[in-house]
Amino acid sequence: MQEDVPTYEKKNSFNEFNIVQSRTTVDEQVSRVIKILSENKANNRFQEVLSKAFASLKLQAIGGKSEFYITPFIADELSTIEDEDIPKYIFHRYRYDIFPAEKQLDEFPPYLQIEPSSICNFRCVFCYQTDKSFNSDRVNHMGSMTFQTYKKIVDMAEGNIEFLSLASRGEPLICKDFNKMMEYSVGKFLNLKVNTNASLMSESNIHALLCGGAKTIVFSADAAVEPLYSKLRVNGNLDKVLKNIEKFQNIRDKQYSKLKVITRVSGVFVSEEQDMDQMVNVWGDLVDQVSFVKYNPWENVYDSPETNISTPCSDLWRRMFVWFDGKVNPCDTDYKSHLATGNINESNISDIWLGHSYNRLREKHQEGNRKNISPCKKCSVL
Repeated sequence: MQEDVPTYEKKNSFNEFNIVQSRTTVDEQVSRVIKILSENKANNRFQEVLSKAFASLKLQAIGGKSEFYITPFIADELSTIEDEDIPKYIFHRYRYDIFPAEKQLDEFPPYLQIEPSSICNFRCVFCYQTDKSFNSDRVNHMGSMTFQTYKKIVDMAEGNIEFLSLASRGEPLICKDFNKMMEYSVGKFLNLKVNTNASLMSESNIHALLCGGAKTIVFSADAAVEPLYSKLRVNGNLDKVLKNIEKFQNIRDKQYSKLKVITRVSGVFVSEEQDMDQMVNVWGDLVDQVSFVKYNPWENVYDSPETNISTPCSDLWRRMFVWFDGKVNPCDTDYKSHLATGNINESNISDIWLGHSYNRLREKHQEGNRKNISPCKKCSVL
């Protein structure tokens, strides 16, 4: 059994984070939120959480330390939120940041990750798409979500979950119903994020991404120069991706200049060859943010050595994954769904989230039995 295994904290996953098109500051947003919350007449469901958030932010305002606080990343998100929606945003941000640490549950997951497609045209060196036993046509892991399934998920989530993303094991733009999905999402969520490698992005996709359903659009790129880009993003072409993002930015500037949306180029930091200054120099004129996230060995947890980690995984209280076929999984490190907890076509989000399979998994982690669960015993996510 390995010792001293590097751990991966989902809450603090950024390795480096740069806001290149600044629109606000942390101090501005802390003051703004405190003012709004001080005047807020929340209902009973929100009041306890908002009171705790309010106390934490007042402490942050005078330089104190608290568990809940606004970072530059959160401040940028807050700048896109209207004043009347700030209490709702803070309520759901608090659930995302604090509930997992306190092992607290309510009826819905703080974050919902929806997979439009598990198929990908890239074979990035750090990704589970390199596992041929996963992406082979002969296995049942490959497919794209239908609009009917997506609609069912969105209808369940609307009004209950505000933090969602469209991404997981594959490239979302491969899904033929992607544009329709985006159009159906307009006005439904405060914080819907889309991740794409941008290689397949067409003009119609761009308009779908900018129709108002998404609040954050992330272009996945781990380098700004060749041959490093193609070395990491196997099957990718930097020139093509660069041109696609340039086209996106041109359309955004000309036709959607008033849209409050955040764009980001984000890569996985796996090599000292990757240079943030270089990333900002190339991508900084095209997007609002540039970042690297910490590397977690996603490419094949099943063949990894066991760890001695006994700390419960926070994602069991933070995030639910819904695959293209409606299958629900507690994490994407388990990309072959050994730990599947239900199916959205057979039950609803709340019943699965609070159901026996999910709760039994949480109990085992809390009892220190992570070492007896596969693939949790080989995973380093906290």
